[in-house]
Amino acid sequence: MADANKRNIPIKLGDFSVIDTEFSSIRERFDAEMRKMEEEMAKFRHELMNRESNFFESTSTTKTTTSSATNASRPKQNYISDINSPLIQEDGDNKVLKLRFDVSQYAPEEIVVKTVDQKLLVHAKHEEKSDTKSVYREYNREFLLPKGVNPETIRSSLSKDGVLTVDAPLPAITSGETMIPITHK
Repeated sequence: MADANKRNIPIKLGDFSVIDTEFSSIRERFDAEMRKMEEEMAKFRHELMNRESNFFESTSTTKTTTSSATNASRPKQNYISDINSPLIQEDGDNKVLKLRFDVSQYAPEEIVVKTVDQKLLVHAKHEEKSDTKSVYREYNREFLLPKGVNPETIRSSLSKDGVLTVDAPLPAITSGETMIPITHK
């Protein structure tokens, strides 16, 4: 890996608690994720029951036709334009990838946050030696950043309760449709 692609991200220490600032929205986000999961499970259950009934009451040729017709009727989704993730939050008109890491067992000077190519790396290491005991802890997390994220815009902050928050603004998402002007001669 070339050193030109590496960038250390400074960690801003804050006198805030993630629990204090985020607790109010945690319940709403949890409820929304649970509803989404229940809808997905109901859809999965419905599709499974349809496939099972098709398997038992029809021939393999009919089953194949039904299966392909079912797949063809589903609209293909653009995963980028349909970002609905607890990791992605709205910031005005823009979206921000917000990652949290529990590094409460490490001192701020033991934590390093950096990017290498399109990867975000969080590393923390603690060593403690005395005559009677030896303690060694290491924390490594690697996260592949979405295409187009500018490493220069990534920010991180460490709360007093040891939660490292990394914010990476996402690039603007354009729709797949582009109007082409018609020139008249």
